Amino acid sequence: MAPSERIGLGFIGVGSRGTGHVHTFLGRSEAQILAVCDAYRSKGDNLKAAVEAGYAAKGATNARCDVYQDFRELLARDDIDAVVIASPENWHALQGIAAVEAGKDVYGEKALTLTVTEGRALVQAVRRCARVYQVGTQQRSSRDFRFACELARNGYLGKIHTIRVGVPGGRELPEAPPTPPPPDLDYELWLGPAPYTPHNDLKGSFNWYFISDYCAGWIQSWGVHHVDIAQWGAPSLASGTIKVGGTATFPRAGLADTSVTWRVEYRTTDDLLLVFSDEGQQDHGCRFEGTDGWVLVNRSGIWAEPASLLDVEIKPDDEHLYESLDHHTNFIECIRTRRDPAAAVEGGHSATTLTLVGDIATRLGRELTWDWATERFVDCDEANRMLSRPMRAPWRV
Repeated sequence: MAPSERIGLGFIGVGSRGTGHVHTFLGRSEAQILAVCDAYRSKGDNLKAAVEAGYAAKGATNARCDVYQDFRELLARDDIDAVVIASPENWHALQGIAAVEAGKDVYGEKALTLTVTEGRALVQAVRRCARVYQVGTQQRSSRDFRFACELARNGYLGKIHTIRVGVPGGRELPEAPPTPPPPDLDYELWLGPAPYTPHNDLKGSFNWYFISDYCAGWIQSWGVHHVDIAQWGAPSLASGTIKVGGTATFPRAGLADTSVTWRVEYRTTDDLLLVFSDEGQQDHGCRFEGTDGWVLVNRSGIWAEPASLLDVEIKPDDEHLYESLDHHTNFIECIRTRRDPAAAVEGGHSATTLTLVGDIATRLGRELTWDWATERFVDCDEANRMLSRPMRAPWRV
């Protein structure tokens, strides 16, 4: 593809997920990686070398990849058409909004945002700026997940009465004494809008998932994958009002403060029950149960009872869901066509919201009523105060 036709890409957050995205797009001739950004300078420097070597191996003589620590410098570049955001959740809203306001299309890792209020602000910014936003809930680009949802939505299972979602549970972490930030880390930019706490050697890589300043835990960041499939197959989960309640266990000491185990039940006005728990209590994946059968889908495969359900051919006049066979390819195609991608921002917001209202219900220890029209809890000020969090100056949405 001619260089003038290639989509210029920048990457914000290049830990394990961000690095994976870099190597995926490095193999796409229709895009070119122009810059990477991370609060850890060494992560960016290592990827710069890998990207430039990768292009050189393909015969490119002038493929340069720049490195930034401040994402705002990357977003200021006119030659970058789209960005991939794979920073911790506490950064997603700020960086996503800044990107679309800078005219960039976005592939944004899940969960969509840290809070419900931030998620609504991001949805509004994406639509106001008319940008493409692909949420990193990549199961929407899998045939098995799409087929399971089409079976559920088209009545092949009979009336759906129960959905069971299971994902891995959270973790506990030991105490971690304060340590000086390493020389290659801009610790202020790593913290961003999160409350100031001293640096320690545990939280910088991966373990931040289990610290609520940066993420709501795996009830949110892992849970959003299969909860998204549940709502894809049963749209009533994201409309009207729902009852939500459950229990969870939390670490008693140490650095982590997000749920280790949980069991949350959601009930819609049409009497559909979603049971969402850590995988120790049920099959990992999403299982739709109806009056005429069930289907279970996860990343290892798809199963059904009766087994003949797997041979069903979705009829032309049935409801057909968005077909994407590869999440990254779909993102690139949508940048060119301006079509919404397979995992559009609204779906990412509602799936993330379902996980967060479940987390809030377990923390308060009582059943709540969630109203999708207002995106507020009914008659519970305490729960509504948990829908947003203050941001550390100077950051704000």
